[in-house]
Amino acid sequence: MTPLYNNLIRLYNIAIRVAALTGNIKARQWVDGRKDIFRNLENKLQSGERRIWVHAASLGEFEQGRPLIEKIKEQHPEYKIFLTFFSPSGYEVRKNYAGADYIFYLPADTPGNARRFIDLVNPEKVFFIKYEFWYNYLSLLKKRDIPAYLCSSIFRSNQLFFKPYGGWYRKILSFFSHLFVQTEASALLLKNIGFTNVTVTGDTRFDRVYAIASQAREIDEVKTFVGDKQCLIAGSTWEPDEDLLSQYINETPSPLKYIIAPHEIQVSHIDRLEKSIQKKVVRFSSWKLNPSGDFDVLIIDNIGMLSSLYRYGQVAYIGGGFGKGIHNILEAATFGLPVLFGPNHKKFQEALDLIDAKGAFPIQCFTGLKNQLDRLFNDPQYLQTSGNTAGNFVKQNIGATNKILSSIL
Repeated sequence: MTPLYNNLIRLYNIAIRVAALTGNIKARQWVDGRKDIFRNLENKLQSGERRIWVHAASLGEFEQGRPLIEKIKEQHPEYKIFLTFFSPSGYEVRKNYAGADYIFYLPADTPGNARRFIDLVNPEKVFFIKYEFWYNYLSLLKKRDIPAYLCSSIFRSNQLFFKPYGGWYRKILSFFSHLFVQTEASALLLKNIGFTNVTVTGDTRFDRVYAIASQAREIDEVKTFVGDKQCLIAGSTWEPDEDLLSQYINETPSPLKYIIAPHEIQVSHIDRLEKSIQKKVVRFSSWKLNPSGDFDVLIIDNIGMLSSLYRYGQVAYIGGGFGKGIHNILEAATFGLPVLFGPNHKKFQEALDLIDAKGAFPIQCFTGLKNQLDRLFNDPQYLQTSGNTAGNFVKQNIGATNKILSSIL
């Protein structure tokens, strides 16, 4: 399997370079971000440093790892944090993150790259967040007795690790010094295939969103827009989400306010969304220049505001559930907002748990969206109970960061 794996990695590198040449933006960022990476490492790394390497595939995994990074920086300033990303959607957004001392793309997982990278970075400890399983990096860390930890991971019975033919994949898991998982079910699955170096700590994202809520900034323009009206906050929406929301906005006579923060903010996407709404719409970039007038819908045409927006709403809709999967529902729940989302949520443990607790509501179609929103906005007691449930759900699940670090550092 190992020679096959290495050949697949090489083929992937060729394919992504071809995609970059044909104009794929993310492929181009992936390739450009790794140019001269070893020379850059040699130039930037300072000798004599003690380093902890934290790797996140993309932005979502970074947000899970962020509490670990910041707690290490707070409690162990003797360490430098070396942060890597696999995906441009993580690196390009967080390449200037002040909490890490070094931020780089992770070179492709070939034996030569792994050896050269680890020689240069020379980490004392390594944290892989949630789902990353790079054979060559992890096997070399194991050979060199550098402890590697998998954090905030979650496992399911249909994964290759648990199949009769999954021996090679189980070998990858054996390279980790310890596995910190979100759920008892994950721990049981690992125990059944012989892993005892497992601790159930929960999800570090709860720590992150709880901190966000306590540090959320005031946005005067948004406060002015909402005024004394009830407000629906729609975050990280895609076209299928926006089609349902636009229909609801157009057909609902109640004097609600709506704030929509699309996942994609290209002008063409914002134009399409704006044209689909028949009520008065304003973009944040325009509203910020002149926050006056009677508008019903505010479209957020920038990145970075969403986590502070939820404080101005009573109900949240989180996008992605009609596509690959829902985005972060905890950022809204921590503010005490009941959360709605589409049907593709079953791989997200926090969504399943919050549904069971009656603080989140999955919807399948427009009728489901309308019925649920109408009930929430027209029944104050139901709205308050659902919101309190969502907020308490986050509070009851904080603490994973301390559980992980207390056993390592």
